[in-house]
Amino acid sequence: MTASTSQPSTLSPESASALLRRVHETVASRIVGQDGAIEDAIVTFLARGHLLIEGVPGTAKTLLVRTVAGALGAGFGRVQFTPDLMPSDVTGVSVLREQGQSFDFRPGPIFTDLLLADEINRAPAKTQAALLEAMAERQVTVDGVTRPLHPLFTVYATQNPVEHEGTYPLPEAQLDRFLLKTIVGYPAREAELEMLAHHEAGFDPERGGDAVVAPVLADGDAIALRQLIDRVRVAPEVREYIAGITRATREEPSISLGASPRASVALMRCARAGALLEGRDFVTPDDVKARVLSVLRHRITVAPELEVEGRTADDLLSIVVARVPVPE
Repeated sequence: MTASTSQPSTLSPESASALLRRVHETVASRIVGQDGAIEDAIVTFLARGHLLIEGVPGTAKTLLVRTVAGALGAGFGRVQFTPDLMPSDVTGVSVLREQGQSFDFRPGPIFTDLLLADEINRAPAKTQAALLEAMAERQVTVDGVTRPLHPLFTVYATQNPVEHEGTYPLPEAQLDRFLLKTIVGYPAREAELEMLAHHEAGFDPERGGDAVVAPVLADGDAIALRQLIDRVRVAPEVREYIAGITRATREEPSISLGASPRASVALMRCARAGALLEGRDFVTPDDVKARVLSVLRHRITVAPELEVEGRTADDLLSIVVARVPVPE
């Protein structure tokens, strides 16, 4: 997709919502039974963030990202993270010209709109960190030269659950750079039967053409949608509600590390994107509650004694949200 600074004058919250519903439906035609993950992927893109997708192998994480890129009409790049992957394999490398007098920079796959960092936690920390500057500042520095990335640059990283063999936990600084973390679980029985029916009818995601969908967004639509989010209003009482939730995670004894101020900003950004999905130009408390788990689950640390008992971040966040008064 060519990033344009122009914004269609007719784009309203209602028309934006209709456009985004078409994106969702297009992706859902390929990814069955994962509506929550699809919505998280769309919210991430709208809110100019990055998404961490966790799930066991075989749950269509890679297909999800490829299909989202197609529906958005965005450029797509992929890096398969492995234990021997080097940072230059991601960012690019300077190569000596044949004349031997200067170097040419050969850009890596990071120079795209949507980058799929597949199985990111199978690479060691040094290579994982190659993405940190790109995610935080939308630029990379190679051989002392800083190069800007595409205006729509977004990382969609997949990872296997950390208890799986051959995985490396992501450092906290990098986890915090992911706007959302979505969990892709096994589909419901009906969804799995529908998936089998699609395959029986001839659909095969490993066949290149079958994984391609027609773009829904036209040139310039993505930039316009992101600009529209900036005009979604957040009332003072809703801002207090957001801060109340994140501050409550710091005061909860069962949480050893609470959410940072960056998490408060992330929760507000995602709530604004969620409001736009619903065709509104204002945020409600329900928009906030709908994003709490995805925004905060990777930003808090469960107390060790509760983790041993099998309590999860989602369990504790649900308790925290229930205790915070909801504005009327």
